Amino acid sequence: MHQNIETMEQGNYSVGLDIGTTKIVAIIGKENEYGKIEILGIGKSKSLGVHRGVVNNITQTIKSIQQAVEEAEANSGLRIGSVVVGIAGQHIRSLQHSDYISREDSEKVINDVDLEVLCNQVYKLIMLPGEEIIHVLPQEYKVDGQTEIKEPIGMYGGRLEANFHVVVGQVTSIKNIGRCIKSAGLDLGNITLEPLASSNAVLSQEEKEAGVALIDIGGGTTDLAIFKDGIIRHTAVIPFGGGVITEDIKEGCSIIEKQAELLKIKFGSAWPGENKDNEIVSIPGLRGREPKEISLKNLSKIIHARVVEIIEQVYVEIKNYGHEEQKKKLIAGIVLTGGGSQLKHLKQLVEYITGMDTRIGYPNEHLAGDSDKEVVSPLYATSVGLLMNAIENDAKTKRLEEQHNLEEQENNAINNEEPVLVDEQQPADYQQKQSKAPRKSVLDKWSDKLKDFLDNAE
Repeated sequence: MHQNIETMEQGNYSVGLDIGTTKIVAIIGKENEYGKIEILGIGKSKSLGVHRGVVNNITQTIKSIQQAVEEAEANSGLRIGSVVVGIAGQHIRSLQHSDYISREDSEKVINDVDLEVLCNQVYKLIMLPGEEIIHVLPQEYKVDGQTEIKEPIGMYGGRLEANFHVVVGQVTSIKNIGRCIKSAGLDLGNITLEPLASSNAVLSQEEKEAGVALIDIGGGTTDLAIFKDGIIRHTAVIPFGGGVITEDIKEGCSIIEKQAELLKIKFGSAWPGENKDNEIVSIPGLRGREPKEISLKNLSKIIHARVVEIIEQVYVEIKNYGHEEQKKKLIAGIVLTGGGSQLKHLKQLVEYITGMDTRIGYPNEHLAGDSDKEVVSPLYATSVGLLMNAIENDAKTKRLEEQHNLEEQENNAINNEEPVLVDEQQPADYQQKQSKAPRKSVLDKWSDKLKDFLDNAE
């Protein structure tokens, strides 16, 4: 087994860590030869220090993370080092922003460096006190006034312009997550917005092109991501989820939380008309008290009231995006995912309130065929999405390292041939070689900044 750990530790696998309000999931996986994701191990624990998507008890959260990580390591026989983590919570907001750069030499084609300069410029936007930019997602580019360009690399132009979808979050929440990861003995590879991770796991490219709203109903938050023409158009996090429904049942039926949760899962329905008046469930009383009798009709009325409130808030966000305009219509409708999407008759209720086609999203789109049945549940949509993000990041890092090594070898070969004087009169091809050295992506820089902060905070 030790040998296995050693060979696999060369970076052949990646890890996603979903720090949710109800559960924490660590998921280890790698890409197989068919481009599908193979799950190598999964560990989950009850989340005790997170409220509505935000860490509010560092010690408890660290314990829960360690528990999930240990279980995943035991399952797979692998060691977990660096993880990609999701972020949600009501402090997340998104905004649209456009920016441009004027290029010095319009005779040269636009390359990665130009796009990076443009993105870096957006990161300098002045935010409200205590806020920080998490993602800068380019939507469409303009080159010298020519609009609707999706990929400007390789084109000629003097003025490069873009519309951006900017996701902003609270600095303290981001730092608290980083703190928990570091104290649990892990490295923070990247932080990703949870609705983006879920959408990668459950949506197909066709749906993103046609226009679709992904609603991820978690324990503490309901996340929304809207796509149209293959581009992210709107994101929002609503601070209600399955937990509030359980809370309502607990209050409305005067029972303890554990019983309320069980009632919701086993007998709950979002559509009160489904239950007959005489359907009753008996719940054992506490410490020898009389058992309680609860009418299923009343139970589904309690659930229905809260679910309608959550869906209506999400629908307001969909309208804010502009779904009612012909050009912005979401043809593929709504995809529901997350643990809350497993509530009986929820799909029908969502269709009734919004008038949009609805389906339940399972994260099986990118998973290998022999994946465990458990992982294909909507419960794990975010976890699978974070794992996909981790695999993508690791592949990118590997590519950059290979490129860097190749260039170093080339430079060494050149240096061995003849000594090179460094002055302003450098030959053009040498300067080009120098500029080709891999630049750190914005997210890498951001992660480094966060790591430095955490190191200094000790």
